[in-house]
Amino acid sequence: MDFLAQLNYVEVFGVVTALVCVWLYTRQNVWSWPLTIVSAGLYMIVFFQARLYADVGLQGVYIVVAVYGWYEWLFGGPQHSVLPVSRLTRTMALVLLGLVAAGTGVLAVSLATYTNASLPFWDSLTTAMSLVGQWMLARKILESWLVWIVADTIYIGIFIYKALYLTAGLYAVFLALAVSGFIEWRKSIQNPKSKI
Repeated sequence: MDFLAQLNYVEVFGVVTALVCVWLYTRQNVWSWPLTIVSAGLYMIVFFQARLYADVGLQGVYIVVAVYGWYEWLFGGPQHSVLPVSRLTRTMALVLLGLVAAGTGVLAVSLATYTNASLPFWDSLTTAMSLVGQWMLARKILESWLVWIVADTIYIGIFIYKALYLTAGLYAVFLALAVSGFIEWRKSIQNPKSKI
């Protein structure tokens, strides 16, 4: 009974919508994007309450990227067709790695200096990785799932530390979905005519 009394129902609805939307991503279903908007709005509230301010901002960016991804998945392919899954180039990988490093550094220093943020480095690292991973997802880049595997692993530790156990469980499921997404998207590259 105490567990039910302590449940944050915004977090519960955030978990449910996030699970469905990530599952839809693995299936390359365009409805993942509008559901991302709902889930991100709910998680803005959850993370604000937990003083994970970088993650609050990240959820706002997710809403913007969801609009972009929705459009790209529908019209970002050749001659405004459905966007196919692609691979990350070496040059783009180096650029994105540099963006993660720079973003982590700037955000961590800012949070540590100007806020009462909890875990400023780890919050910043996962935020920077998530921004890059979400952009890659919007562009249907296969390796986005590898970024999510690393980020989700770190997030699980953060959420356990912050006693957001339901969210930690959610990210454990996200981790499994990221592995599944990588496998499924790789199949679609190997056999482009197969529909997921």
